[in-house]
Amino acid sequence: MVHMRLVAPDRCSDDVLDVLERTRSVINIVVLPGAARRPEGDVILCDVADEDASVIIEDLKHLGLPQDGSVAVERIDTAISRAAEDAERHASGAPADAVLWEEVESRTSEESTLSQTYLAFIVLAGLIAAVGIYLDSPILIVGAMVVGPEFGPIAGVCVGVVEKRRELALRSAMALAVGFPAAITGAWLATEVFQATGVMTDGFSARGHSFAELISTPDTLAFFVAFCAGVAGMLSLTTAKSGALIGVLISVTTIPAAANIGVSAAYGDWANWRGSVEMLALNVGSILLAGVATLYVQRQLYLRRRRRHRAHIGEVRPSSPARPTRRSSSARG
Repeated sequence: MVHMRLVAPDRCSDDVLDVLERTRSVINIVVLPGAARRPEGDVILCDVADEDASVIIEDLKHLGLPQDGSVAVERIDTAISRAAEDAERHASGAPADAVLWEEVESRTSEESTLSQTYLAFIVLAGLIAAVGIYLDSPILIVGAMVVGPEFGPIAGVCVGVVEKRRELALRSAMALAVGFPAAITGAWLATEVFQATGVMTDGFSARGHSFAELISTPDTLAFFVAFCAGVAGMLSLTTAKSGALIGVLISVTTIPAAANIGVSAAYGDWANWRGSVEMLALNVGSILLAGVATLYVQRQLYLRRRRRHRAHIGEVRPSSPARPTRRSSSARG
């Protein structure tokens, strides 16, 4: 279940209640007339079955509630109630498959921002991966994959493309365009310093390091794994399965490939450098393709649910400011 706290101004409070009361997957409707002060209006509390949460929020947007009211959403871990069970039955589908689109948009918008923290994490991941490549250490390579924050901007591009949000897509692409070169530069500089100080030897070849050789050899299987990881990543993002997302992060070689570009450049191994560039491009492209395809299918399923909802309760139209509310009508009486 999803809990909603709404602040509805007088002009649309009755319409908001009408939408909630006509939707059988909405329960525990509580109204506190005039309780809100900033913004002013009625406080309305309700619980909604996961599958219909985004549908209800879209109705509230049509009523113009976010303009001069507010909508706050939080997930309920446990709801013990027969009414809750009935609400879930009225919302077709499985709760585990439900997508709260507003939550996805909020999360990707935050994680796709080009911030100092994002740059710090991606550079640190590149440095860890560079050492892992040189030492041929699977522990360090996996650690670098987990530390890397690049999936957030990749997901942001996918959400921006599917929902036609140009600003989000461009901001996410910028984070990728700056982040990967930063990781590559960090790995290159660290390798140069380690060479100059004798921490690393002067000789390095991908043929003597199994991970470096794997990272610099793009093939059909690399595309297949990255595509599967992209699908799994989007599903974990939209269904809030963080454990699955961690598995995705350690299954694709985006950060290791970026680090290997820097290490190879420092050693002048240009064949390894070219292979790593191709692997990075292949992985990012495959994840983007899979992510867009997965989100598109989920979006179409949501739009079909939205059409069924409209057919059940009718078209939701914006409220007229001059329309009297139940509360004002009863006050006059």
